[in-house]
Amino acid sequence: MGWLWRIILKIIHWEIEGDIPAGLNKFIIVVAPHTSNWDFLLGIIARGARGFHSNFLGKSSLFTPPFGFIFKAIGGIPVDRSRNNKLVDQVVREVERRPKFGLAVAPEGTRKKVVQWKTGFYFIAVKAGIPIIPVQFDWEKRAVRFLDPFYPTGDLSRDLPTIQSKFTNIRGKADLHKHI
Repeated sequence: MGWLWRIILKIIHWEIEGDIPAGLNKFIIVVAPHTSNWDFLLGIIARGARGFHSNFLGKSSLFTPPFGFIFKAIGGIPVDRSRNNKLVDQVVREVERRPKFGLAVAPEGTRKKVVQWKTGFYFIAVKAGIPIIPVQFDWEKRAVRFLDPFYPTGDLSRDLPTIQSKFTNIRGKADLHKHI
């Protein structure tokens, strides 16, 4: 089925650089910048073209009828953001339970410009002992780039700026329409 996704990429004039390293069975993918609903579809296409499965977190309202079953079928995990439900611990248990586990997250937590990223992905990676794979959605150059895995040290104040630096000067879809 990967061939179909690769044809779609050619039709829409996008390319993919890099991949999930062979033999890496558990990881968190951090996708940025996240500025448009189109990022989700691009992520599904890139995942299909590279032939790996990953889950994603989404606001619980996405998982209600009539289309909620589609989001679950493609790997969605509903999140109730209105209360503290120890999501990090729940995801870590899933990582430990499964022989293979990938989770794709947009650390901004929204499509709007944010000053500070949500850090749940980082704590999941630390607690589960898995790497973070930065993935750039470069709408200006029409490229999805899988970068080398980053293994967190547990020092958020040092690691987060290192991870964020991987996305410097990468323009999201919404950024293309802004005049600087």
